[in-house]
Amino acid sequence: MLSPQDSPVHGRIDAAGRLIVADPALADLHLRAGGQAGGALAVPQLATLARLARRLAIPVARAVIAADGEEDLDLWVRARPEGDEVALAIVGWKHRRAAPPIDAPKPVRDYDFIRADADWTWAADATLRLVVLSAEGMTALAVDGAEPVLGDAMTRVFVLEEGEEGGPPLLDALAQAESFEDQIVTRRGTDRRFRLAGAPLLDAFGRLTGFRGGGFALDHPVVPAAPAPIDPPADPTAFARRLDSALRTPLSRIVATAEQIREQDEGPVRADYNAYAGDIANAGRHLLGLIDDLVDLEAVERDDLPVDAEPLDLADIARRAAGLLAVRADDKDMRIEQPDLAEAMPASGDFKRALQVLVNLIGNAVRYGPQGSTVRVSVERRGNARAVVVADQGRGVAPADAERVFDKFERLGAREPGTGLGLYISRRLARAMHGDITIESAAGEGARFVFTLPVA
Repeated sequence: MLSPQDSPVHGRIDAAGRLIVADPALADLHLRAGGQAGGALAVPQLATLARLARRLAIPVARAVIAADGEEDLDLWVRARPEGDEVALAIVGWKHRRAAPPIDAPKPVRDYDFIRADADWTWAADATLRLVVLSAEGMTALAVDGAEPVLGDAMTRVFVLEEGEEGGPPLLDALAQAESFEDQIVTRRGTDRRFRLAGAPLLDAFGRLTGFRGGGFALDHPVVPAAPAPIDPPADPTAFARRLDSALRTPLSRIVATAEQIREQDEGPVRADYNAYAGDIANAGRHLLGLIDDLVDLEAVERDDLPVDAEPLDLADIARRAAGLLAVRADDKDMRIEQPDLAEAMPASGDFKRALQVLVNLIGNAVRYGPQGSTVRVSVERRGNARAVVVADQGRGVAPADAERVFDKFERLGAREPGTGLGLYISRRLARAMHGDITIESAAGEGARFVFTLPVA
């Protein structure tokens, strides 16, 4: 006799959400969850998936984790609408020890519930820039055939509406590092409205690294709001426009599709195929990064490179940059030491450009630092300037090469992929803000990059 793990278990749910037909394994699970024979399906994850399939009028397949007494149950569920009813086919039925109780829901479990009911899924980093958008999301948010591109700020893609508490729920959630359910948005340039829900992503130290969540189409469009002013692109040249139109959109689609395969939305995927999908997504992001470098290169070599001179706090910017790279450091079992929260270092410069410089310097330290090492980010006064020092425990740079590392396309024989443009661009940006980047290093002793800006 086959167990539920060996053959599909079937069920049928009517328009009122009642479990009207069920194989024994599903019927027993329904009763153990507190349901009654012929009553509303008592397993919330299955009921949610059935509602989604009925609402979208298309088959939907998801991995589901359901509580079953003292254990959790891993299921793969396919819900197929048939008239007013929904047919369920369930495989898997693998029991595992339940996660220990915690004071608040885990973000991943929050996301599982959001994803099960969402029309499309998304993910953003801690600066609210899109890093993942499902294929359905690309289609739903396309304007005049042009799809959003990964790396766009969510505030550039959407007009955020205020919530009941007065501010946009997404921004409140960003400030509190918590989940949100009811961010109403309008796609810029259209009358299409959506509800966004998301769960925070936290690193091993509990620091916010971004959000992932779902988008839900709303039935009643509104008159499109006037788009908020958007800073003009750093580079309006034809070359940059060709890069965006010819490369960025298809690469974003590749990354989105690879991430969708990793999420296994359309069915279980073999472990090696799942790993291949991860490699494809990472390669796509790498190519998007190369495009950013090339666009930045053309921008920084212009005589009229736009930079602002405004008061800023270098310690705060250093903490922000370190936070953005915390997950990458965790992947290498590395630690980033950053300025204390009470520490401040006033200077003058362009906030976005200064953040870009420090993300590059700290990212290089993580990339080239050895497994398990520490990257130290500190701030200090240097004469009439204010400085951020990024020190790693890598192989260092010989004095004879101290200036070569800032040359265009120079990589000093590094094996990691890259263009050799990061330090060149960063120094050009620093000097455009009347600062500089220098290196204090000896071969075999690690590198110390010093980013200076004038006093505010």
